[in-house]
Amino acid sequence: MTLIHRLLLTLCLFTLPLTAAAALHDQVAEQLRDRLEVATAEAGNGDADPERSPLHRFFLDRVYRPAWSEDGQPTARAEQLLAVLAESRGHGLAPAAYGYDQLSETLRDWPEEPAPGAVADLELQLTRVWLQLAEDALTGQLNPDVVAPDWELQSPPSEDLVQALSQGLAEDDIATAVRQLYPDQDNYHQMRRALSRFQALAEQGDYPRMEAGPLLRVGDRDPRVETLREQLRLLGDLEDDAPLSETLYGEALEAAVRDFQRRHGLQVDGVVGPRTVAALNTPPADRAEQLRVNLERLRWMPRDLGDRYILVNIAGFSMTVHAEGETVMRQRVVVGRDYRRTPVFTGNMTYLVLNPSWEVPHRLATRDVLPLIQRDPEYLERMGFRVLQGWGADEREIDPESLDWDRYSHRYFPYRLRQLPGPQNAMGRVKFMFPNRHNVYLHDTPSRELFQQPRRAFSSGCIRVERPLELAAWLLRDQRQWSPEAIDKALEERQERTVPLRRGIPVHLQYWTAWVDAEGTLHFRDDLYDRDTGVAAALAALPKPEPTLWPELGAATRR
Repeated sequence: MTLIHRLLLTLCLFTLPLTAAAALHDQVAEQLRDRLEVATAEAGNGDADPERSPLHRFFLDRVYRPAWSEDGQPTARAEQLLAVLAESRGHGLAPAAYGYDQLSETLRDWPEEPAPGAVADLELQLTRVWLQLAEDALTGQLNPDVVAPDWELQSPPSEDLVQALSQGLAEDDIATAVRQLYPDQDNYHQMRRALSRFQALAEQGDYPRMEAGPLLRVGDRDPRVETLREQLRLLGDLEDDAPLSETLYGEALEAAVRDFQRRHGLQVDGVVGPRTVAALNTPPADRAEQLRVNLERLRWMPRDLGDRYILVNIAGFSMTVHAEGETVMRQRVVVGRDYRRTPVFTGNMTYLVLNPSWEVPHRLATRDVLPLIQRDPEYLERMGFRVLQGWGADEREIDPESLDWDRYSHRYFPYRLRQLPGPQNAMGRVKFMFPNRHNVYLHDTPSRELFQQPRRAFSSGCIRVERPLELAAWLLRDQRQWSPEAIDKALEERQERTVPLRRGIPVHLQYWTAWVDAEGTLHFRDDLYDRDTGVAAALAALPKPEPTLWPELGAATRR
């Protein structure tokens, strides 16, 4: 405790009227000071600046005046905190993780003449709960570095939570002080509403399940149609007043099935087969958990993605381009196979390459391309590959016919492979570069047929773009020398050319298995890389607090 704060506390003690309430106030302040100093010492921080602890700093700034009680009795602020804790469930948080039941019981059974120590404990507990809830609203309940170490995220949002609480208390509205810390994005708010709907469906129980059976097509009659219709109504894909036969799979029902398939990343054919049935039969509780996981991920993200940016949703096989608050482009993408997963990170796109050559990474050269060469000696020439050895001034080209390809394997291959620009080049006609340690980028591809697949995980980690020339034209739209016609002309020359962007653009590679699009449509996708499982398990394992004062350090999974 600093000298100035001790003097202020002493001044307060000697200037207050000597009433019972004032005496209790002083005793509570002394108990608060003593408890916090003891907690700091026991944590091994006796020589540290107590202001490093938000809890200690909050009361130090108040000269240890109580914040949640008056004359020993909890004020309406404590009830506000209970209300905002209960409300946190709608954000995918768990009120139990903040001791909601214990606090409710404590406040309900609060004595008329409490001991000063009990009041101090309550003050500390309520403050710690508010600070923890506020931190979780701002940056999530979990530490992604622990539960998702394969993610690389930008710095999370920051806020002076002690100041936010002090301001909330001054305005007598600590609930709004928490609410304004949650992400303020349409996607987040609409996912919250979807979470509430699925939580309600889960609590109702008896969600209908469709039995396995033959494929259902328009015109078929089947007793399962009644269950199908009920499921689609509950999930919002079918109007309640739609005139439908009990057993006929008619056109109106098929249209609803197509909408459902589109929202779930299935083949949109209106045919009710095993994958569609499996998605329809997913319990509402599982969908609620999926939404909860993805709401947590949204809280991990920085609030400002940029005034213009590219967003790739790996699990959704999609790319969107955003500018000045609008979505200006949507494209399908191909992402990494399960064993060559596309990483999660943010980069800054600074240039693109027209007619790129492809320097094949050594791992891919030995594990993917080498077996093809060994099976087909003409493969190298047909696909436009050159065999190289050395780097820079020492680089030389090797005649592939001079090599005994059967001698080499992934353990020994002293050469490099470079694919020249051309129609067979794996990079296609253009690649979009945002330098990063993963050597991942966006690019064109000659394998156009893959974009017709609903599940598009075929690459070695990079992202293949469905309409790359459209993206290139948009990125270069403010560079007059690079009109669409100029781009086409450069591509016809088949000469590799680097084109710097006048202004870089952030590229956010994210992984969402549930989201709401700009039209307000809720989407779900399979957990492509099994990343939801770890987050869900960590959320379920969050420690429940003790009824007494919480330790200043939380569990390792918290930030």
